[in-house]
Amino acid sequence: MENTLAQPQSRLAFFPVSFFSVIMGLSGLTIAWEKAQHVFNVDLGINVWLVTLTASVFGLLLLLYLGKVVRHPQSVTQELSHPVKLSFFPTISISLLLLATALQGLNVSFVLPVWAAGALLHLVFTLYVVNKWMHHAHFQIQHINPAWFIPAVGNVVVPITGVTLGYVDVSWFFFSIGMFFWLILMTLVFNRMIFHQAIDAFLLPSLFILIAPPAVGFIAYMRLENELDAFARVLYFFGLFLTMLLFSQFGRFAKLTFGLPWWAYSFPLAAITIASFVMYEQSQAVTYLWIASGLLVLLTGLVILLVTLTLRAVLRHDICKPGH
Repeated sequence: MENTLAQPQSRLAFFPVSFFSVIMGLSGLTIAWEKAQHVFNVDLGINVWLVTLTASVFGLLLLLYLGKVVRHPQSVTQELSHPVKLSFFPTISISLLLLATALQGLNVSFVLPVWAAGALLHLVFTLYVVNKWMHHAHFQIQHINPAWFIPAVGNVVVPITGVTLGYVDVSWFFFSIGMFFWLILMTLVFNRMIFHQAIDAFLLPSLFILIAPPAVGFIAYMRLENELDAFARVLYFFGLFLTMLLFSQFGRFAKLTFGLPWWAYSFPLAAITIASFVMYEQSQAVTYLWIASGLLVLLTGLVILLVTLTLRAVLRHDICKPGH
């Protein structure tokens, strides 16, 4: 009996904080479908189900990770000191921000506290991670990868809901942080990829994170300015180019073995999908509607595949074990 109880405990110790990237993918899908229904002026009756599913999975993952904090604090400390895993802690706060955006589509009253909690927590994570970057003792060039965008550049998610809640200056504050660090980290990541060793195959899906900053930045900027100006176009088209660039490497990604990093495909794809719907709304050019619709179909199929593979991996105990 003791051995039976020991196994779940040991697996909990290896429960990765990167699991919250699942929530980012599910939230992205939810918001994309909310946006699509708004654009096509239809109500498929799926919003509440998608939001409920996403919120329920978030609650489950949060309980599991809090259990890890209580029972295996040394494992959490190790993650907080890890040069790669450290960057995934803000997926918790970004999940709250995205849930607030999804909830806004349902016109519920508790959007503000969820958004405020997400924004405040993300600021704390940003300050903590940037301090780690500035005063590190062990980071090396091979440690940097697109996942480093999550803590600092993730700030651009805040204005998407913040502006509609009336917090314009706060939204500009977070937007400014995210866009400034995007330029810095984009330079560092490309420097690593071009002049140093290649990104590990296990983390290769994180390259899709490159799409998220310009795509989410475009969505946030349109909330802030509500005008399709030159800067907005640069953000959207650069995001679209990065999407094409990564799709052109499909053969490379198709050879990879499934792991949690595969969820890095989902949210960036959702971001460029939503951005394309926004681009259509602003320009009324049907080309963007076709792009958005095609990406939505692809995104939906991808998330269904990821959910299936993740559940299978959990049942086979391929996740939450040493080295993952």
